[in-house]
Amino acid sequence: MTDRFTPNAAALQGWRKSSHSNDQGGSCLEILGGHVSGVPVRDSKVPQGPVLVFSSAGWSSFIAAVKEVPPST
Repeated sequence: MTDRFTPNAAALQGWRKSSHSNDQGGSCLEILGGHVSGVPVRDSKVPQGPVLVFSSAGWSSFIAAVKEVPPST
């Protein structure tokens, strides 16, 4: 079974935030592309915190679903 949790996100290099993120301290996620186990995701406010690792197919499905949601007004 592939591990889907990494206890220390700071041990991994190459994190990136969404281009929609800003420096105002809001809620942001960071992802790490090219990881062998899938797509690691962490809270940008807690870079040393835990990481969830999604399968590549699961992450692609999530992104597709988010793109289908209409913007809030």
